[in-house]
Amino acid sequence: MPELRAVKTALKSQVIETPSWGYGNSGTRFKVFAEPGVPRDPFEKVDDAAQVHAVTGVAPVVSLHIPWDRVEDYTALARHAKERGVRLGAINANTFQDDVYRLGSVAHPDPKVRRKAVDHLLECVDIMDTTGSRDLKLWFADGTNYPGQDDITARQDRLAEALAEVYARLGAEQRMLLEYKLFEPSFYTTDVPDWGTSYAHCLALGERAQVVVDTGHHAPGTNIEFIVAFLLRQKKLGGFDFNSRFYADDDLMAGAADPFQLFRILHEVAKNGGFAPETGVAFLLDQCHNIEGKIPAVIRSVMNVQEATAKALLVDLDALRAAQAAGDVLGGNAVLMDAYNTDVRPLLAEVRAEQGLDPDPLAAYRASGHQQRIVADRVGGTQAGWGA
Repeated sequence: MPELRAVKTALKSQVIETPSWGYGNSGTRFKVFAEPGVPRDPFEKVDDAAQVHAVTGVAPVVSLHIPWDRVEDYTALARHAKERGVRLGAINANTFQDDVYRLGSVAHPDPKVRRKAVDHLLECVDIMDTTGSRDLKLWFADGTNYPGQDDITARQDRLAEALAEVYARLGAEQRMLLEYKLFEPSFYTTDVPDWGTSYAHCLALGERAQVVVDTGHHAPGTNIEFIVAFLLRQKKLGGFDFNSRFYADDDLMAGAADPFQLFRILHEVAKNGGFAPETGVAFLLDQCHNIEGKIPAVIRSVMNVQEATAKALLVDLDALRAAQAAGDVLGGNAVLMDAYNTDVRPLLAEVRAEQGLDPDPLAAYRASGHQQRIVADRVGGTQAGWGA
């Protein structure tokens, strides 16, 4: 069995990055729902992210989304984050909301539109230089809806050219994380539809280009843990966007729909050394909270990732490998199921107590009074949300 002290050490050193947009208003295709106390600017988003870290102890990083989080002074925003006990993380580019991107951005047939998109990506690298961010995270809505709409091969050429220009601009300690998505908003072809396409482009770019796996961006039944294991083996797994899906890219709380899948993914991470800092794997949340409270929902997601991680760390790898070597099918499965069926909540409560935290992060947040303060104080102005 794994040594308990080592499991606790790993849990205490875990870093889960939360998304600035997760604290803003969001909704469905039909309605964006407003909630009292929602941040009105990136500084208030950082304040909310700091509350998540304060009660969980494992969320010291907050991702930004540009232009949603554009400010006049990024040095001031980074300083504000540091004063609140967190730091700024991945810079997420947005090339999917301007009207000119109707037919794509970096793969658009018009070179003027492609230039606009690439200039935005380069702006994001400039922001990284100021904030000290390591990761430029790219997801492209580019694709087509109809056969004959555009040349599939030409679009790949345009994509490769844009990525190469941006990659050349990165600093020595900076990385490009290329995300993929099966479909939506394009339905006939998507220019980066799967991990293989992302992997191929990253291979061509160099060692500081890596794949990011969004757990909601696959076809139903996809074995995501196989993808994770393969990319770890190739040293091409840059990170995760954790969320949960029942049907498509639902962006629900991590582990909500299939906690067993989250455990299986994190088992491959743990078994293959993916929690070691030197691997650089980033564990990010990418989700929106439409009908539930924003901050409590992020806290719940962090807790769900913690629980899946704890179970993954409790897998008896010696027993597992012995069963696998012996061809003991049921025995190997039983080792995994024993770890998954372990109630790790007492262990995590003990870990939090040893860190000087409340064993129940959600109860700690409710008791903090932060929710009441932001509802009272954040009156007037424009709430942050999709497009702001």
